Amino acid sequence: MDSRPVPTSTWPKRTWPRRRWPRRRRAALAVILGASLAFSGCVRQTGSAPDLTVPPGLQLPPGITEKLDAALDDGLALSGSSGALAGVWAPWAGDWVAAPGTTTKTGDEPMTTDMAFRIGTNTTAMTCTVLVRLVEEGLVRLDDPVSSYVGRGAELEGITLGQLCRNTSGLADYYPALAAQFVANPTRQWPPREILATGLAGERGTVPGGAWSQSSTGIILLGLALESATRQDWRSLYRKYIFEPLGLSQTSFPASDDLRLPDPHPHGYAAADNTAGTPACDRPRDATELSNSVSWVAGGVVSTLADLRTWARAFAEGSVLSEKSTDAQWATVPQGASSPLWQRYGLGGQQLGPMRGQAGAIPGFLSATLVDPASGLTIAVMLNNSTAGPAFVQALARRLASIAAKAPSRGAAEAPMIRLPWSAEQAAETMRTGRACPAEATAAG
Repeated sequence: MDSRPVPTSTWPKRTWPRRRWPRRRRAALAVILGASLAFSGCVRQTGSAPDLTVPPGLQLPPGITEKLDAALDDGLALSGSSGALAGVWAPWAGDWVAAPGTTTKTGDEPMTTDMAFRIGTNTTAMTCTVLVRLVEEGLVRLDDPVSSYVGRGAELEGITLGQLCRNTSGLADYYPALAAQFVANPTRQWPPREILATGLAGERGTVPGGAWSQSSTGIILLGLALESATRQDWRSLYRKYIFEPLGLSQTSFPASDDLRLPDPHPHGYAAADNTAGTPACDRPRDATELSNSVSWVAGGVVSTLADLRTWARAFAEGSVLSEKSTDAQWATVPQGASSPLWQRYGLGGQQLGPMRGQAGAIPGFLSATLVDPASGLTIAVMLNNSTAGPAFVQALARRLASIAAKAPSRGAAEAPMIRLPWSAEQAAETMRTGRACPAEATAAG
């Protein structure tokens, strides 16, 4: 049986193709994935796929774009950002791309839509997709014990590779304990094992395989495990399995000592903690020059709005995976007892009602993506102040999605019925209550 992976040269750029696998290959894949895939049902039956691209030159109608502009302006003001990037693509109605504000808090250089930024925790979705590709190739299994690859057997007993991506490992999240240091000294280079030690020292949330609990510690651990399993570094793994197959020419994974963003780019800001342990909103720090080692494979990728749109579609639709593996990646678990029932988590990404994506944070930047695979509705947004956190930018993305979902058809395609379990008003209220700083403090800063 030919078990070689499909060459990346067979992938056309930005068309999100669906890979077809021979029957014998699919059967072998089912054995490889085994029970660890934790999904039920048959492989999806697909016919002729609808065209989910936005016709060239078709823009969303003025009534919709005015609401989108207002939502993004709110995001700028409430987050204390100086600039933002956002795009909405609705195949039946058109698109909207915006770059309001300036690249710095004190300057007057305008934002442009081609600017590079750090995508933060959106990197986690890429890392976990690499894991699933390695499962397809038979190099690892989702139910492999992590200790098989990184040692530390007693500390990691019962934890599997798949649990790390589903946030069900029980490991504490290292980020809250180190966040103030990351902002205060953004250029310091952090060895992954030093960060891992902080996470492993934290109190466990649940037993392995238990309830969902956010843990970037698990993604750092996964990064070390897959380097050991493949004998490749992560720049090579991202390039082979994500960047090159999707044609992400403006996306990169910088070395830890490469502190500068590629031009053009906005500055990124974050409020350091004051003595009371709350953000010093009147003294935001410039975190533009940053070692991505603060997040490594949990948040260290750099991209652009156009490339992030391409990745968001591919991630939600499973373009670099087989159909069976895509089902496995989106076999979800509840995202915490306090979360609504429509908010769930797969292997590295969020399922929010019918939409799939991720919200990302790293000192200096917030970003979020949302995609409805059925209709093609795609949202991508970036803010250049990370103080408000990923939940804030996710709420902004949900607000944009709710507005765009109501756009009327402007062409031959019929407007779809997209049933979102939130309204634009509810998302706006989440933004207002979730801001990290009072409005007057962010304005002063």
